Amino acid sequence: MKKLVLAATLAAAASTASAGTVVEPVVEAPMVVEEAQGSSSGWVLPLVLLVLVGAAVAAN
Repeated sequence: MKKLVLAATLAAAASTASAGTVVEPVVEAPMVVEEAQGSSSGWVLPLVLLVLVGAAVAAN
């Protein structure tokens, strides 16, 4: 009977010992999405082109 209790105790201890490992969890860094900063070039370029075309038309 003592051997049966000893075997059951060792089996229980072995199953809990191998249930998991002590490993640091892998945590991924949060993804940061930055929106593009608006610049004034959105209206400057068409304005410059319009001035150049106007100058070319006026020169003829």
